[in-house]
Amino acid sequence: MTNTIPVATAIDLEPVSGARVELANVVKHYGPHRALNSINLAIEPGEFIALLGPSGCGKTTALRALSGLEGIDGGEILIDGEDVASVPTNRRDMGMVFQSYSLFPHMTVLENVQFGLRMRRVPAAERKGRAVEALDMVGLAQFGSRYAHQLSGGQQQRVALARALVTRPHVLLLDEPLSALDAKVRVQLRDEIRRIQTELGITTVFVTHDQEEALAVADRVAVMREGVIEQVGTPEELYAAPATPFVADFVGLSNRVAGIATDGTVSVQGVELDMLGAPIQNGEVTAFIRPENIRFADDGIPATVVSSSFLGSLRRTRVRLGDDTLLSVQHAVDVHPQIGDTVHLQLRPAPVSAVPR
Repeated sequence: MTNTIPVATAIDLEPVSGARVELANVVKHYGPHRALNSINLAIEPGEFIALLGPSGCGKTTALRALSGLEGIDGGEILIDGEDVASVPTNRRDMGMVFQSYSLFPHMTVLENVQFGLRMRRVPAAERKGRAVEALDMVGLAQFGSRYAHQLSGGQQQRVALARALVTRPHVLLLDEPLSALDAKVRVQLRDEIRRIQTELGITTVFVTHDQEEALAVADRVAVMREGVIEQVGTPEELYAAPATPFVADFVGLSNRVAGIATDGTVSVQGVELDMLGAPIQNGEVTAFIRPENIRFADDGIPATVVSSSFLGSLRRTRVRLGDDTLLSVQHAVDVHPQIGDTVHLQLRPAPVSAVPR
């Protein structure tokens, strides 16, 4: 079955009053393992926050704690100032969409979307009207009589989204909702999620391990590692001014290059660069340099071309320095270095993150 999805048309959606959400010193243990280590995160009404990090970092545990699917061992979960840590999931006024679509196979699309309203004892006529509106919102109004097996993966995920939105929740939770879809459908659906979220004004928490997804849709991104939040900031802040070496390495692509730290600067291949973040002890360091901050020049650091890849709007070339350091250089597509060519590099004077070696 094709994964082509009808594009939703702009309709007059009823705005929702997004809630303020706060995780305050939240702790969660699984036996001796501390999955959440006193995390703190404040989300403003109507804000779209992405929890980003590698597998096992605690991002899904944080989402499940927020939803009430996981109890916590310490701290508070506040919705508009009220601690809901002991409130059952069905009383937290949250819509949830997961990686697995979890549609009822014996129900039609329209019946699936109406399910939450039926549990809330909403009258039948209102249920149907709101379900049709929700399906129209996601571009599937004409699919109401179909069953899950008659839909593509992207269409099923849109039904799951409509089912989460039909109850008009004040908070929307999305746990890796796009990871089972192919690349083109993922981009299309993530843009639709962002459009709908913006129009409705729902406070949204989006869990993903895909940095491109997080940077593309979120107002702010919380980067997590080993149960803690390393940094919270706008996509631009995380990329341009990572607070820790982990963020610099995880968000975007960085070259790891040997250098010498001296009083807040780092010398890399004879070039003095300012250092981001808190000062570190003078001495040998590993600096993280973005590929776009290295350029080809007529003179400078000599290197040998190892490979070059065409990436559509840009080209990324891999080079080897005299000390065997490998660097990626991002440049215009009309520059065509050949494997084995000797080239020269210059480092742009952009601040870098660094960690002691």
